[in-house]
Amino acid sequence: MPFGGLREFIIFIPAILIALSFHEFAHGFVAYRLGDPTPKYQGRLTLNPLAHLDPVGTLLLLFAHFGWAKPVQVNPYYFEGDKKRGMMIVALAGPFANILLAYVGALLLSFMLREVLPFNGLVAVFLQALVQINLVLAAFNLIPVPPLDGSKILAGLLPGKTADFIYRMEQYGPILLMLLIITGTTQMIFRPIVAALAQIVFIATGISY
Repeated sequence: MPFGGLREFIIFIPAILIALSFHEFAHGFVAYRLGDPTPKYQGRLTLNPLAHLDPVGTLLLLFAHFGWAKPVQVNPYYFEGDKKRGMMIVALAGPFANILLAYVGALLLSFMLREVLPFNGLVAVFLQALVQINLVLAAFNLIPVPPLDGSKILAGLLPGKTADFIYRMEQYGPILLMLLIITGTTQMIFRPIVAALAQIVFIATGISY
């Protein structure tokens, strides 16, 4: 959603804060439910945006329309059962939370458009921003490049040695990710994911796409 003025810019900020907070809270909550106390000890089991913001990732979300939050630290050795599967579930939780928020935002917007709810221009702009930023955040994190969630999801589906290789690549992940961002490769990868997620959400809520 390109900014149409200061009003839209200001409305976009709370949408970003909500999206980032729910994404990281979902990671922490699922990890905690699987037995890892680390997110609780680090104060990440909260929807307070201040606990989750990453300065660079937040600025990119605001101005480049893709980005990230401060990652929740997870210790899979606390997980009961298959630790690789546990990491995959934790990784899935963040994008799933964003897709769910996008669905709720689109559903409320569809109710306004159908006059089930009273139409309010400011609220409609906010809901549009909420849908977009959550779809973008989900899609960006589904890119299978360390340290993004997509790499952990992919590792959870691959055999042990291949999965271990992906986990080891996390130390080089930020450098690789920045190279992909600078070259524009991330846009090529995640735009089709955004389009696919948007189509699913809009079809599910009855909004023409």
